[in-house]
Amino acid sequence: MPRLRSRLLLALAWFLLGITGASATPGFRAATIETPDRPQPLTLAIWYPAADDGTPRLVGDNPVFQGVAIREAATPLSGRHPLVVLSHGFGGNRFNQAWLAVQLADAGYVVAATDHPGTSTFGRDPDQAAALWKRPADLSRVIDHLTGDADLSAMVDPGRIAVIGHSLGGWTAIEIAGGRFDADGFIRNCAETASIACTILARIGRLQDPDWRSRMAADLADPRVSAVITLDPGGIGGFTQASLKGITIPVLVIAAGVDRIHLPAETEARRLAALLPAAQTRVHEIADAAHFSFIGLCKPQGAAILEREQPGDGVLCRDGEGRDRAAIHAETASRVLDALARVWR
Repeated sequence: MPRLRSRLLLALAWFLLGITGASATPGFRAATIETPDRPQPLTLAIWYPAADDGTPRLVGDNPVFQGVAIREAATPLSGRHPLVVLSHGFGGNRFNQAWLAVQLADAGYVVAATDHPGTSTFGRDPDQAAALWKRPADLSRVIDHLTGDADLSAMVDPGRIAVIGHSLGGWTAIEIAGGRFDADGFIRNCAETASIACTILARIGRLQDPDWRSRMAADLADPRVSAVITLDPGGIGGFTQASLKGITIPVLVIAAGVDRIHLPAETEARRLAALLPAAQTRVHEIADAAHFSFIGLCKPQGAAILEREQPGDGVLCRDGEGRDRAAIHAETASRVLDALARVWR
């Protein structure tokens, strides 16, 4: 009987895909990347435009967050597609922006996301967390994999690559665009602001360690990236103004209008937008979005589950007073797609 029930559910899934438009359900593959400077491989999720085959299932689904529909191992559509690499925030994971990945894949993009060791849901190691300079390097390795693998590279246009990052992922995106970190500047900035980014970086970083400072100050840019997008970024006070003004690729800064976690837009997203070259910078603030509006949709009992496990974590399911998260996602995706179309029109 359980096997029959599974077959019926699978048949129902295929039926629903058919009546709702299978083209809106992207192909999906998982991969791992061996890295010499990480203690474990990078775990990779890849969404891509695909034919109507493969095995339908959900990814990123758990008791708190809604998963997204994909077709595992579906046949890629022919041609080379722009590549978007996603970077999650502190304590996040490769499925945090799966809601955006499926919309990008439906619009013709290949999308890849990895867990950053040390700062992910699945791996919180203090030594790996402190090695923040490895985050942009993680993204460069993802690009290496997607453009160098014999099978995957056939899907990707190496001349059209963008990075999108949320929170600490936004910091990572700016690093890969050419931002340079200065520990002394970060300390001075944090003496004037109550941003939670100061608390987190002071806890996981080694601000007085000369080797840490040197590694963090290095040029971590990847010239293959031709655009970056930040979703309510954090840690902006650590970037030198000269390096931000020297960024030469288009940047879209999306800010949350509601501050629930002491990450004020005026010292983070707005500050970033003001310091970047005006000619290639676009900024958009979503008035009823909060910081975690840019992660997945919460299930009805999601906030309660989080609060039971760790009081205060229910904020992950809280938005501003206004529209629901699905509407905020729709507005965000529209802005992202418009920005990418402007870069590669």
